[in-house]
Amino acid sequence: MTSAPKTVAVIGGGRMGAGIAQSFATAGSAVTVVESGSEAADAALERIAGSLRRAAERGHLTQDPEQVAGRVTAVPTPAALPAEAELVVEAVPEDAALKARLLKAAEEAVADTAVLATNTSSLSVTDLAAVLRRPDRFLGMHFFNPVPASALVEIVVAPETAPGTVEAALEWTRALGKQDVVVRDSPGFASSRLGLALGLEAIRMVEEGVAAPEAIDDAMRLGYKHPMGPLRLTDLVGLDVRLAIAEYLHATLGDRFAPPRLLRDKVARGELGHKTGQGFYTW
Repeated sequence: MTSAPKTVAVIGGGRMGAGIAQSFATAGSAVTVVESGSEAADAALERIAGSLRRAAERGHLTQDPEQVAGRVTAVPTPAALPAEAELVVEAVPEDAALKARLLKAAEEAVADTAVLATNTSSLSVTDLAAVLRRPDRFLGMHFFNPVPASALVEIVVAPETAPGTVEAALEWTRALGKQDVVVRDSPGFASSRLGLALGLEAIRMVEEGVAAPEAIDDAMRLGYKHPMGPLRLTDLVGLDVRLAIAEYLHATLGDRFAPPRLLRDKVARGELGHKTGQGFYTW
C-alpha cells in the first residue's frame, strides 16, 4: 500500500502549483503553499477550494471539499516552510534563476531528509541540482495540466539523484493515483520534447497554409486517437509557454526546435491561447 507524504510544501500557487497542492491534499497530506503577498496567497487558496468544489459537484471527489481545502495553508516565503516537510515541489514559472533561488531557500528551511523536486517542463534538472547542498535528494516531478485530472507524472532523474529519492517519488506519485514514467535528465525530457516537436510542426503547417487548425487537430484526433489536437493543446498550455520551451530546446538541441514566425507573432500580439481568449482558437 502506497501512502502520500504527511507534510508537503508547494512553491508557487498558480495553476500548476494549486493543482499539485490539491492533489496531495486530496490524498491526505497537509500542504503548505508558498505564495508572496496576501492577495496572491488568498487567490491560490481560493483556486484550490474552487477546484475542489467543482470536483465534488461532478462526482470526482468523494470527500468533503471544505475538509480537503482545510489541509492547505499558505506562507509568504520558503523560509516559513515547516521543517518536517517530507517533499517540497517547486512550481514557479520557467525561469532557471528564480527556480534555483527558491529551491536553495527551501532546502535551508526543511530537514536534510526531505526530497526536493522541480515541476519544470524542460529546464535542466542537473543545473538546478548544482545549487543545492543535497543534490542526491533532488529530482524532477513533472506534473501535467490540469494536475488533478491528469494521470501522468514524469520523474526526471539527474546524475546525482539517489535511488532512494526516485523510489520515494514513485511511491508518492502512485499514492496520488497517478502513473509515472522515469526519464534521464535531458533537454525537454520525453514529454515536452515529443509534444513540442508535434506542436511546432502543426504551427508550421498553419503558417504554410496546409490546412486550418481545426483540420490539423481533427487529423490527429481521429486518425491517431490523440485526445485533442496539437494546436488546441498549444492553446491550453499557453503559446507563451510553448515559445519559451521552444527557445530553450532550440538553444540546446538545434534548429529542429526553432520557433515558427507565426508562434512568435501570436505571442507578440498577446494571443496566448485559452488564458487570453484567443490563440489558434477563439475561447
